[in-house]
Amino acid sequence: MTTAPVRDQDIATPSKPKAVVRIGDRVFSAASVAAGSLILFVLVLVAAFLVWQSIPAFNAEAGTLPNSAANFWTYVGPLVFGTIWSAFLALIMAVPLAIGIALFISHYAPRRLAPVLGYVIDLLAAVPSVVYGLWGIVVLARLVKPFYAFLNEHFGWIPLFSGPLSGTGRTILTASIVLAVMAIPIMTAVMREIFLQAPTLNEEAALALGATRWEMIRMSVLPFAKSGIVSAIMLGLGRALGETMAIALVLSVSTNVTFQLLTPLNPSTIAANIALQFAEASGTALNALIASGLILFVITLVINMLARYIVRKRVS
Repeated sequence: MTTAPVRDQDIATPSKPKAVVRIGDRVFSAASVAAGSLILFVLVLVAAFLVWQSIPAFNAEAGTLPNSAANFWTYVGPLVFGTIWSAFLALIMAVPLAIGIALFISHYAPRRLAPVLGYVIDLLAAVPSVVYGLWGIVVLARLVKPFYAFLNEHFGWIPLFSGPLSGTGRTILTASIVLAVMAIPIMTAVMREIFLQAPTLNEEAALALGATRWEMIRMSVLPFAKSGIVSAIMLGLGRALGETMAIALVLSVSTNVTFQLLTPLNPSTIAANIALQFAEASGTALNALIASGLILFVITLVINMLARYIVRKRVS
């Protein structure tokens, strides 16, 4: 008895199940794409508006800009210096404190106390900036005057603490302390969550091998949280660069470029200068303020791009 050969078309091939696309998934996907595109569209519109309104300031003649500046770059240079200098000083003070507070809440504080401390830190982030500015004028400036006098008298040979001493305490160092206090909550909140996500098995293994708690944190927690720490620092830097009311209340408008921290003549920041001068500005002076806002926009954008690059490099 012979059997007929089996042809390929006679073999039944199992059909692949069709993927079921739900309406909710389509709506969510479309909404996500639309939201992301809207953000980019608004960002482009803001950049275009700033560039368009800044052209008269870039082409302005000598004497038509505020403070009788020779050109726009002479006008905005001291403001850029004050913005970066105050943010740098704030980060020097805020980063160690933020890391220490986050580590204490996540690895040292008792379990009942840790949530309470976390809530307090999150509450500090909700305090309006004008309140911090008033605190800096009324409370902090008076408290730091004796300390500034001590620094100027005993460490005046250091250029940072030299020069005439401010009689009000409203210096660039006071403004940087206020910025540091404002940046600490958001940095601490991000670092705390990153530290809590560190692998528990690695921590327990380090402790089982005889490591102290600090050695366990140094070998297991901090390497895991490097990218998160960088992201938190950049968030704090963004808060310090763009702060307006607190700096406007603490510092007086000035065009000085100096590294001295205790003198009454301090460099101002771009955001504070815009807030103080915008109401009375007109013509080319208004275009100069908008152009300085464009410079701050570019600085913030560059810093965010740098942060993304650092985080991506560390993750990879």
